[in-house]
Amino acid sequence: MAMQKTTTPDFQISAKVVYVPSESRPEQGYHFFAYKIAITNKGSMPAQLMSRHWIIMDSSGKKEEVRGPGVVGIQPKIQPGQTFEYDSACPLNASTGSMQGKYYFVSESGESFSVEIPEFFLIAPHALH
Repeated sequence: MAMQKTTTPDFQISAKVVYVPSESRPEQGYHFFAYKIAITNKGSMPAQLMSRHWIIMDSSGKKEEVRGPGVVGIQPKIQPGQTFEYDSACPLNASTGSMQGKYYFVSESGESFSVEIPEFFLIAPHALH
């Protein structure tokens, strides 16, 4: 599993990706990737993750944007020094692609801010020659 990460003054986001052969059907152009995101609050104030915006690209040029409240059905409040982790998945119609985006937070004082999600790559093992 490769890991990419980004750090703002107050937040660090890291992503680990794994290809899931048992859920994939490469002969039908269907590739399934699971990923784990870790969001660490390195600041001094709690903040609540309110929403997300993902940009998903595959090697055929298809672009998909996903927006929604929170992550995995919740809007976690992340305390200083705390790391919130969650697992999710992304199917692609190509053997390679990438994901990137933003998380939108609200601080305890009511200030809204966003944190970049670093681009990470979805690469099926058989796509590497």
